[in-house]
Amino acid sequence: MYRKTKQRVHGLLHPEIVGDKHWDKIINVFIISLIILNVIVVMLETVRSLYLQYGDIFYSFDVISVIIFTVEYVLRVWSSNHEEKYKHSVWGRLKYMVSWGGLIDLVAILPFYIHLFLPLVDVDLRMLRLLRVLRLFRLTAYTKPAQMIANVFRKRYKELIVAFILAGFLIIISSCIIYFAEHRHPAPGLDHSLFTSIPRTIWWSVVTLTTTGYGDMYPITNLGKGLASVIMLTGIAFFALPAGIITAGFIDEFRAERVRKTHRCPNCGEQIDIDDNGHHHGNK
Repeated sequence: MYRKTKQRVHGLLHPEIVGDKHWDKIINVFIISLIILNVIVVMLETVRSLYLQYGDIFYSFDVISVIIFTVEYVLRVWSSNHEEKYKHSVWGRLKYMVSWGGLIDLVAILPFYIHLFLPLVDVDLRMLRLLRVLRLFRLTAYTKPAQMIANVFRKRYKELIVAFILAGFLIIISSCIIYFAEHRHPAPGLDHSLFTSIPRTIWWSVVTLTTTGYGDMYPITNLGKGLASVIMLTGIAFFALPAGIITAGFIDEFRAERVRKTHRCPNCGEQIDIDDNGHHHGNK
């Protein structure tokens, strides 16, 4: 009875595990709604007029939410050793508590108890409750999209690393070039240049190369303007690389998913397995 109860609780609290589909849906919808409402409340609390008028309601909702999330967290820890990797009754549960999912669950409720038992701590920890939104990725409705995103970055991480390294080199090189072209020339209305150091010029490079263009720093010499024009054109090409790599990764994932759904063995009708390279492997 004890083991079956633990298995049922574990299945209901972990949507990725097949359990009672009816109650899975009810619990999932309830948890999603509670997480979204908590995020909305945390944001509304920053509006002073609303907080002064509805502060007691916000606090009561927070208390109820923390109680629910605390019960959920305790049940997750208690039932975690149903999984093989957390099998030990003590060390298995401790291992779950320090896992990514366990830490997110803990951080979701910890700020409330810190304020409750340590009221003199002069740090606003309420915003940490926004981390509850990360738990959405563990729910059934988000499993496949989350896996697809993870697969894209897992398969393309080498290309992305190279692209970001090249972008970093471009930022540093462009910062050095513009600094030496501009640092001796005072800006209009000032007795000094806007480019006072290379670290400060890095801000200009990031803003310029990402096409944000705040306008708080700009070259004033003809040489600086000419170099900045070349840097801008080069930056467009370099900063388009990560977007292109990610887009290509998603196209590959969509194509592979479509192939998985449509390709079946003509003899036995079984679905054909496809590896990460898109190669077919029929069942023997």
